[in-house]
Amino acid sequence: MAEFKVKKYLCTRKKKKLMTRIKNNLFPAALVEESIKKDQGKLSSSGALVVNTGKFTGRSPKDRFIVKDEITTDVVDWGEINIPISEKHYDELFEKTMKYMDGLDAIYTRDAHACANPNYKLKVRVHAEFPWQSMFAYNMFLRPSTKELIGFQADWNVYAFPGVEADPKVNGTRQNNYSIINFTKRVIIIGGTAYTGEIKKGIFSALNFILPVEHNVLPMHCSANVGTQGDTALFFGLSGTGKTTLSNDPDRRLIGDDEHGWSNSSVFNFEGGCYAKTIDLSASKEPQIWSAIKFGALLENVGFKEDGRTVDYEDVSLTQNTRVSYPIYHIDNIMYNSRGDLPENIFFLTCDAFGVLPPISKLTKEQAMYHFISGYTAKIAGTEEGIVEPQATFSACFGAPFLPLHPTKYADLLGAKIEKGTDSGEGTIDVWLINTGWTGGPYGEGSRMELAFTRSMIKAALTGKLVSVEYQTMPIFNLQIPKTCPDVPNAILNPRDTWRNEEEFDKQAKNLAARFEKNFQKYAAQASKEIVAAGPEI
Repeated sequence: MAEFKVKKYLCTRKKKKLMTRIKNNLFPAALVEESIKKDQGKLSSSGALVVNTGKFTGRSPKDRFIVKDEITTDVVDWGEINIPISEKHYDELFEKTMKYMDGLDAIYTRDAHACANPNYKLKVRVHAEFPWQSMFAYNMFLRPSTKELIGFQADWNVYAFPGVEADPKVNGTRQNNYSIINFTKRVIIIGGTAYTGEIKKGIFSALNFILPVEHNVLPMHCSANVGTQGDTALFFGLSGTGKTTLSNDPDRRLIGDDEHGWSNSSVFNFEGGCYAKTIDLSASKEPQIWSAIKFGALLENVGFKEDGRTVDYEDVSLTQNTRVSYPIYHIDNIMYNSRGDLPENIFFLTCDAFGVLPPISKLTKEQAMYHFISGYTAKIAGTEEGIVEPQATFSACFGAPFLPLHPTKYADLLGAKIEKGTDSGEGTIDVWLINTGWTGGPYGEGSRMELAFTRSMIKAALTGKLVSVEYQTMPIFNLQIPKTCPDVPNAILNPRDTWRNEEEFDKQAKNLAARFEKNFQKYAAQASKEIVAAGPEI
C-alpha cells in the first residue's frame, strides 16, 4: 500500500512538472520578461526586445527539405529548391526532438491561425525552445480570440528547437541545421538554427502547397493594400525593389506586407504581423515601421549605439539582414479584418540596375504570366561579397524558395484569375511592370529613379489616369509604355530616350533580354506557347 502511494505521488509530481514546463500562450509581456530573465534579450530605448539569433541570421534554403512520400512524390517540383528527405530520416529527427524536449526546463507553445479568410483558416501550434521564438509566432501569425482557444486542435504543428542538431551522416541532411516539412503528418521540424524566419516561411511553404492543390487559391509572396474606394492592389517584388515602401501608402490601408491568398472572392493576409528589414532604417524613410518598433516588437541581430540602449540601424556587424517583427496592429492604417476585394491592379516591382526597363509599362495577361514566372530584379555592386557589377537575379513567382509546386502551376492560376477579372468577371485587372532601378544608364553611369516619380506613376495607375493616354511599344521587350503620366516628366518614360548613346542602350537591352531568355529555358517545357512568346525577342 505504501509503495502504491509513493508511485502515485511520483506520478502526480511528474504530471505537475510537465504542466509547469509547458508555457502555453503567454502574453508578450511575460515572454519579454522570460527572455530577459534567461539573459536571451534586452529592451531597447524604444521598448522593443532585442535578441541575437546566433550562428544563423537568415534562412538556409539549401537545408530546407520536404518528406518524399505518397502525397508529395508525384506533385512536388523536386530539385535544388524542394530537396527530398525520406520518411525514415524525418522520423529519426522527430524522435530526437521529442527526447530533447523531455530534458528542457520550459517549452513555449503558441496557438495561432494562418489565413484571414475563414474558409481557409489553418490552425497552427508552434512549440519553441526560447520565449522570444514564441513571441515571434505571436507577432507574425493571426491571434485567435479567447473563445477560439478553447479546445484548440491544431491542423499543423511546428517544432522549433535550435538545440536539436542533425548528424548529416545519419539523418540525411546537408549539415547540422534543417527545416523539414511533412505534408502527410502536417508537421514542420526546425533544428540547429534559431532564425525565426524559418518558422514563418515553413508555414508559408505549406500553404503554397495546400491552397492551390486543395482549394484553387493562389498563394502569393506580395504585399497588398486597399484604397479609399475599396480597390485592392498587389505589390510583388524581391528584396530592394521597394515593395514595403510603396505598399505603405498613407492614403491606402495595408492588408499585409508579405504573404497573401487570392480566392474567388477576396485577397486575404496569411499573417497577423510584419517582418521588416531594418538596415539603415530611419523615421523619415519608413515612418510606419519606425513607429511600430515599440514594446511588443522583436528586433533581431541589430547593434547598439554607445549608450547600449539605442539601436544603431546602420550597424551590420552581425548581418545585413537585421529584422523586426511586430503585430500588424502596431500600424494605424490597416485593414483590421486583413482582407480586401479582388485586385484591380497588380504591380511587379523590379530594380533594374542595367537601366533598360521602363519606369512603368502595362502588361498583357501572357506577359504578366511570363514576368511572374521570371521574377526579375538585379543586385548592385556592394550588396553582396564578390558582386562588382550589376547582376541579374530571377526568383520564380517572386518567391522561388517557398514553392513546392512547379512555377507554371502558380502562373496558370494567376492567368486564370486575371482572365476572370474582378466581381464575377465584370471588371478588368491591370498588371503593371514598375522599374524602381536605374534610368539614363546602368548602375555607375545613370541614376536611380526618383521615389516621388514612382509613387506618382503608381497613383496614376491606381486612379485610372493611365486608361486613356497614348502608349508606345518598346522594341525587344514589347512592353506598352505610356507617353504621358500625371506629375511625371514625359522625358523619363521611355528609357531609350534617357541614355546619351542610344546604340549602347540597344546593346544593353539585348544583353538583358538574353538573360531573361536563358533563365526561362528551365520553365519553357511546362509553359504554354503563348507565355513563351510573351517574353523578349532578341
